[in-house]
Amino acid sequence: MRRLGVGAAAGVLSAAFGTAAAELLAAAVRPEAGPLVAVGGAVIDATPTPVKEFAVRQLGTYDKPVLLGSIVLVLVVFTAVVGMLATGRRVAAVAGAVIFGAAGATAALSRPAAAPFDAVPSLFGAAVAGTVLLLVLRRALAPSNPDAQADPDAQAGPEARPGRGAPTRVLVDRRAFLQAASLVAAGAAAAGGGAAVTGRARGGALAASREAVRLPAATDPAAPLPAGTGPGFVTANADFYRVDTALALPRIDVDSWSLRVHGMVEQPVELSFADLLERPLIERHITLNCVSNEVGGPYVGTARWLGVPLAPLLRELGVRPGADQLVARSTEGMTIGTPVSTVLDGRDTMLCVGMNGEPLPIVHGFPVRMLTPGLYGYAGACKWLAELELTTFADFDAYWVRRGWGARGPVKTASRIDRPRPFARLTAGRTTVAGVAWAQGRGIAKVEIRVDDGDWAAAELLPVPSVDTWVQWRYEWPAGAGPHVLTVRATDGTGAVQVEQRATPFPDGATGQHGITVTVA
Repeated sequence: MRRLGVGAAAGVLSAAFGTAAAELLAAAVRPEAGPLVAVGGAVIDATPTPVKEFAVRQLGTYDKPVLLGSIVLVLVVFTAVVGMLATGRRVAAVAGAVIFGAAGATAALSRPAAAPFDAVPSLFGAAVAGTVLLLVLRRALAPSNPDAQADPDAQAGPEARPGRGAPTRVLVDRRAFLQAASLVAAGAAAAGGGAAVTGRARGGALAASREAVRLPAATDPAAPLPAGTGPGFVTANADFYRVDTALALPRIDVDSWSLRVHGMVEQPVELSFADLLERPLIERHITLNCVSNEVGGPYVGTARWLGVPLAPLLRELGVRPGADQLVARSTEGMTIGTPVSTVLDGRDTMLCVGMNGEPLPIVHGFPVRMLTPGLYGYAGACKWLAELELTTFADFDAYWVRRGWGARGPVKTASRIDRPRPFARLTAGRTTVAGVAWAQGRGIAKVEIRVDDGDWAAAELLPVPSVDTWVQWRYEWPAGAGPHVLTVRATDGTGAVQVEQRATPFPDGATGQHGITVTVA
C-alpha cells in the first residue's frame, strides 16, 4: 500500500467522519444547517436557469438525490487530493479543512432563512476532519529509521522532502493504517447513524404533530363531483407532483407555527394554526400545475383543497392603496410573489390546511400553504408558509423573478394525451383516445383531436365541478393500420385556441400542442 493511496483513503475517511459529525450536530439542533443541505441549496441558487430547467426536464423528481450525490462525489475527490498532498506536507490537511469548513459555513449563512448557528456544524465538521486526517497520517506514515528493526507490514513509500537536507524515505505502516482507518470508519458510521436516528426522531415528532391535527369541516364544502366524471379526476396525495428547491423537508411543529401578515396593511397580525382553524373554511377542487411543465408533462394535478379564503382576511386587515404584490415566504426562505389583484378578484385563493380529506402532507407544505387558482405554483402556491407581506412589484422581486421568470405567472391553456401511451402498438378498429386539458379560471370549451394531417375533430368533454379544474376528454378513433401521429388542442372559455407554436417553460410557461406517435397493426 503506497503512500499516496494511504493519503487518499485517509482523506476520504476523515472527511466522512467530519461530515457525519457535522450532520449529527445539525440534526440535533437545526437540521437545515447540515453542510450537505446547505451546500446543495447554495448550488441550486447559483445554478443558471437553463441548467435548472434541463435538470428538471431530464431528472424530474430525482434531481435532488442526483445533486446531493454529485456534491458527495466532489467532496470525495477533493478530500482524496488533500489526503495525498498531506502525506508530504501536513499543512495541506489544515488548508483542506479550512476550505471545507469555509465552504460549508458560507453556504449555510447564504441561505435566506439562515441563523448565526448555521455556520457551526460545517466549522465543527471541518475541525474534526482535519484533526482526524493528521492523526491517521501520523499513525500510518513515519520517516524510516535505519537503526530500527523493520516491520514486516511496513512498506517504503516514495521519497519526501519535509524540509532542507537529504531525502527521507517514508515507511507506510500498513497494519497501523488499517487499525486507524477502521476506527475512523467506525466513528463515521456511528456519527452518521446518530444523525439518521436523530433525523428520524424529529421526523417522527413532525408526523405525530401532523397526525394529531383535527381539521374542522368546511363552512363552504366542495360540491360532489358531477356524475360522469372519469376515474383519476382527483390526484391522490401520494401521486401529486412535487417540484421545489427544498433538499430537506422543513420540520415544523404545528403548535409553534405562526403566520405573520404585514407590510402595506393597516393592521399587521400574527396568526397561530388554531387561529386559522377558527376562521370559516372553504373546500374546493382546484388544479395546480408547475411552470416547469413541458408540453404533455406530468407536473399537474387536481386535489380537493381545504383552507381559509385569503381575500376576506386581507380586507379585514386593510390593504393600503398601491399594494400590488403579496409576497409569501416559507420557513426555509423561499419567496413567492402573487399579484394582489388575483387574491381579491373573486377567485378562491386560500391558505390551505387540508388536501383530499387530510392535513396537508409534509411534502406539500404542512402545516399551511398558499394556493391561487389560475396561477402557476411559482407565482401563487407557496409551501410551508410563514409570512405574507403586502408590497409592490416595483419594490421587490421574488425568488424566481430574480432568476428571469415572469412576475405574474398566469396559467396557459394546455392539453395532454394520456391514452394511448406514446409509441403504443394498437389493434385496428375502435380505439379510445383520452386525456386532460386545463385553463384554470377560464375553463375549457372545446378539445379537438387530429390524426396525422387530417381535419380537427371534436372530443367529448366529461363533466367538471368548476372552471378551476382540468377537464377530462375522450375521443373514439376508428384506428386504421399503419403509423399515426395523434395531436390534441384545446380552446378555453374565452374562445382562445391553445397556442400551436412550441416554446420552452422559461420564462412564463410552455406552449405547443401535445402529440404522440402510435402504430396500428
